[in-house]
Amino acid sequence: MKIIINIDENVPETEITISCNQLTDEIEKIMATLRIMNQQMLVCKDEENHLLDVSRISYIEALERKTFVYTEDDVFESKLKLYEMEEKLCRSGFFCVSKSCLVNLKYIKSIRNDVERRIRLTLKNGEQVMVSRQYAEEIKRRLGVI
Repeated sequence: MKIIINIDENVPETEITISCNQLTDEIEKIMATLRIMNQQMLVCKDEENHLLDVSRISYIEALERKTFVYTEDDVFESKLKLYEMEEKLCRSGFFCVSKSCLVNLKYIKSIRNDVERRIRLTLKNGEQVMVSRQYAEEIKRRLGVI
């Protein structure tokens, strides 16, 4: 892969162009990383609204009709439904691992097979998330395990 950077004071806005002969997994990962860099999400904690960089989110979980957003060291609540978040974040490195959970793939530390063809993910902060059978094969593909 060749990277070319042109610095020109007359360019009004940074523009990134990717030239390739085919769309590979590596290029898709680069695109997901670029998309997530400038994305922010409105979340709340203790009745206070916060703008949270999406790149800080390790996973998102829906519990009891509420949507919780987890970072490595904090928990926030979002007014968005899980399916709305999936629509916004699926192209930014997030993956649905069950009907109630989205995981940021870059926060996965390890993967382990569990009972009944489910998978247990350990995140960088030590938390564990279960991948349901329905999503197990696809997450293995996305992580390059199969």
